[in-house]
This record gives sequence, C-alpha cells and structure tokens, in this order.
Amino acid sequence: MISFFNLRNSITAIAFLLLFLSCNTNTSNKNPIIAHRGAWKLDKLPENSIASLKKAIELKCYGSEFDVHLTKDNIMVVNHDNDYMGLDIESSTYQELIAYKLSNDEQLPTLKNYLKVGLKQNKTKLILEIKSAPSGVERTLQLTRMAVELVHNLNGQPMVEYICFNYDAGLLIKELDPKAKVAYLNGDKSPEEVLKAGYTGINYNYKIYQKNSTWIKKAQDLGLTTNSWTVNKEEDMEQLLKQKINYITTNEPELLFRVLNN
Repeated sequence: MISFFNLRNSITAIAFLLLFLSCNTNTSNKNPIIAHRGAWKLDKLPENSIASLKKAIELKCYGSEFDVHLTKDNIMVVNHDNDYMGLDIESSTYQELIAYKLSNDEQLPTLKNYLKVGLKQNKTKLILEIKSAPSGVERTLQLTRMAVELVHNLNGQPMVEYICFNYDAGLLIKELDPKAKVAYLNGDKSPEEVLKAGYTGINYNYKIYQKNSTWIKKAQDLGLTTNSWTVNKEEDMEQLLKQKINYITTNEPELLFRVLNN
C-alpha cells in the first residue's frame, strides 16, 4: 500500500514537472493568423472595409489588421494609403471623402464605427496600425493620442493591439496605456532595443527575419511577441511556422489555415 507520505511526494513532483513543462516548452501558436486589412481577397471585398473585418471574424482569425489616418477636420478613418479615391486624406474633410463610396457601397469607415463593429465580438483581435502622417511626427502623435483615447472610451483595451512604423508613436501608446500590446513594424531595431523601449513585440517584414535568422527566437526569449508581414506564399508561411513565430499577417488567411491543417 502506498503511504500518504509517498503519495504526497508523488503529487508534488508531478505538479513541479507540469509547471516546468508549461514554462519551458516552446510550442507554436495554433492560430497565428492575422488578416491584413481584413479578409478581403478571396471574396473581392474592399480592403480595410467593415465587410472585410466581418469576414476575418467569420474565419476566426486571431486578428484583423487595419490602418488609421487623420482627416483635415480631425476624423480618424480606416484606409491603407494616404489618399482615398484620389483625395489626400490629411488635407480633405471627412464629408469630402465620403462623397465617394467603396466598391461594396460602404462609406469610408471612421475608426469609431469600425471599432464598434469589431467590439461586438471577443475572439478576433483588432490590430490597429497608426499610420505615419505625411506632414510629420506631430500629426502622427496627435492621431496616436486620439486613437488610444477612443479605444479607452469604448472599453476596447482587451481586444485592441497596436502596431506602428513610427517609433515615437509606439512609445506614446505605452505612456498613455502601459498595459497596451504594441509591436514595432519598421525592422530597423533589434529585439533588445525594442524591449528596452517598452514595446511588447516585433512585427517585421519576413525578409528582415531572413537576414536576421536569430531574431524570432531571441525576441521570444526576451518575452516579446513575434509577427511577420505580409506573408502570402505557402513556402514563406511554412518557414516562419518552423521558426515558431507567434503570428503571421497575410492577405491569404484561407491559405494559411490550409497550411496549418496540413
């Protein structure tokens, strides 16, 4: 018969073993998929539209990425390029912009409306990219302050993560919301530099990782998350998955789901 003393020691040993494995096993993310500008390509939806966001949610992607600009009259809008339908966003009012509709008859989404739709669910993260303003850093930081304030007003902190090319914008996000998840996009900083600045992750073009083959593991060892953009070829997806990257941003979320299921 097993004594109480031996049974207690055995349970304790198993508990320590499970704790050790949970802390030290480097497993890949089962759902690393972030839809770039929403899931738009297969169904020929407008990029960055609310329809493409809903499609990414329907696919159950980890996240849906979108880009935010500031209009002349200080309305935050969701669009990739600095211009919309031939109009420069920064020097145009929102009313001037919405005179033109997206191909699916949507209006150019405001950030507020976009977030309200995305926050109706709690599965797919909203990956908010602060776009660098053509007029300079001051305008970019104004956009940053406004975006973080809106996220807080909508109680969206648990569902919103931030990415940015402008280094100062990321620092400001962390100043305004120390608990925010913020990843740097530009690829010109080492994992150590990014960590020291207060960022929580790196999100670099896949070619940066090809040139710096140790950065994914190094970043993860430092406690940073790792992501790569914009990865649309199967072989590139497979290579990043072999390196156990945390997330992959892609225009082809359906393809990446198939790669993961193979």
